[in-house]
Amino acid sequence: MDIEAQDRTAELAEKRKRLYQFMEEQGLDALVISRHENIAWATAGLVDVRVGVLRETGVASLLFTRGGKAFYLSTNNEAPRLAAEEFPLLGYEPLIQPWYANDVMASIAKVVGSGKVATDAPLDSLPVIALQPLRYELTPDEMERYRWLGAHTAEAVTQVLLGLRPGMSETMMQAQLAEQLMLRDIMPSVYLTAVDERVRKYRHAVPRAGVLERYGMVNFCSRRWGLAISMTRFVHFGPMPGELAEKFAAVAEVNGKILHATREGKSADELFTIAREAYAATGYAGEETMHHQGGATGYAEREWIARPGGHEKVLNHQAFSWNPSLQGTKAEDTVIVQDGKTEIITLTPDLPTVITMIDGNEYASAGVLVG
Repeated sequence: MDIEAQDRTAELAEKRKRLYQFMEEQGLDALVISRHENIAWATAGLVDVRVGVLRETGVASLLFTRGGKAFYLSTNNEAPRLAAEEFPLLGYEPLIQPWYANDVMASIAKVVGSGKVATDAPLDSLPVIALQPLRYELTPDEMERYRWLGAHTAEAVTQVLLGLRPGMSETMMQAQLAEQLMLRDIMPSVYLTAVDERVRKYRHAVPRAGVLERYGMVNFCSRRWGLAISMTRFVHFGPMPGELAEKFAAVAEVNGKILHATREGKSADELFTIAREAYAATGYAGEETMHHQGGATGYAEREWIARPGGHEKVLNHQAFSWNPSLQGTKAEDTVIVQDGKTEIITLTPDLPTVITMIDGNEYASAGVLVG
């Protein structure tokens, strides 16, 4: 499928249907959407109003009314580009205010009057509601975009890993990852490139002053169309210590058991229990308490995580990123659960892979590239 030419008409209609049903259930006359992940979801990945990379909201918001109308709210300095590049042919009406007197509530009142309005981000005194559950189940087109994103992200990190050499700094590794992703029109959103003792000491080793000697980790998240990918890969120069190889084998076993258990209807609590039992079976009891094990993904790097007492449940057509770890090691990929199968969408066939067999099913975990 040509992803760029993908017809998203059916997906856009499905998103509107979910939104209007939600508004009906909540008794809302209108809903304001401002968070980037929700705008991307509602517009099938066609609209991105991000300017400040670190901000949760951008230069426009969406307004949906119970009567079936849709608007975008912004300012006069942003309006020309939004009309030409973000909203053409999507059926949204513009509500534009001067940049120096942007009164979002006045724009809303113009359409809704005194009706009941909620928002997904703080706005005046409007009630704030979570839209995450609407995003959980992926449409067929979303899954196709996700597969494209996973494959091209995997291609990018493969190029980075094959090019790593002793003497490279952690920030150089970070820069090379960013370059390879952005050349593919993919944006990095999390960087955890680290080397040697920093990998062994910290579960979340953000880039600092380390210089690669023997052991390097490229642990990151990437985004396109609002969808998030999570991956981790490792390289080791020279013979790998036996203790490290043992840990990677154990992590692969835990990862395989979690992937095998990720089936429709399983709860976050049940999946956490599977992880806990898997660590104990490999001789590393209690390691599940040292870092979260991952969970559902989609339009956030983690939509929810597996935890004791967690009530969220696996849905059909949902994405997951699990990240079981032992100190200095980790297994992390992004998968889609569909019709009883768990499809890894970030496979790196040119890098080492560890296969775990469970009940006749094969589950792949990344191995270590030994240079």
